[in-house]
Amino acid sequence: MTPRARDRERRDLGQQIEGRRAVRELLTAGTRQVHEVLVSADDDDLVPLAEAAHARVRRVPPDQLERRARTDAPQGVVAFAAPIEPIDIDMLLGDPSAFLVALDGVTDPQNLGAVMRTAETCGATGIVVPRHRAVGLTPTVAKAAAGAVEHLPVAFVSGIASLLERAARARLWCVGLDAGGDVSVFDLPVADQPLVLVLGAEGRGLSRLVRARCDLVAAIPMFGSIASLNVSAAAAIACAEIARRRAQ
Repeated sequence: MTPRARDRERRDLGQQIEGRRAVRELLTAGTRQVHEVLVSADDDDLVPLAEAAHARVRRVPPDQLERRARTDAPQGVVAFAAPIEPIDIDMLLGDPSAFLVALDGVTDPQNLGAVMRTAETCGATGIVVPRHRAVGLTPTVAKAAAGAVEHLPVAFVSGIASLLERAARARLWCVGLDAGGDVSVFDLPVADQPLVLVLGAEGRGLSRLVRARCDLVAAIPMFGSIASLNVSAAAAIACAEIARRRAQ
């Protein structure tokens, strides 16, 4: 088995879901099989949903559930499900109404989950994550995404720079988001066109090669004393503005 194949095999693909909102969405979405749900409360209202989804339900003491959890606050519920099936990137690029969000080396699972939640609620047609030097769909990601992992198609690629080359060939606009951008995100001329919005890693932002392959680099205007935003907050502003423009 090649190193790349081993890395793919080890990658979290949302098999363990924690947190009440994330588990509720898992049970109601019906997008994949749910094997087992652990709950620590006798009157847990998720039990009927789990039974309706034909999942095995086990009531366990809180300390046992905490030992099985991989997040700091599982909120009394842990579910185990079939892995999320990644989508082929060509299917995302071939969508004539494509609105993709690509993450250039984001490694914080809370940030990835929050970006997924924002992207899904803003109508993004998919999210693109590198296979290496990035976080997978861990329980922390799924909990922060609050159910978005059940609805937002996810594609894994070898690198974001090569993704942008393919996106350009598919006639998508490639838009980077960076504090040093040369156009305001509120004046983005291609917001209503098929596009890929690229968000940089925490701290260093967009890599040099990724920035060079963007057609436009947009910035969020700042009016306070702090000159930058957390990547998930920046994603929320940019995605909401793109969604607003596309809805007009």
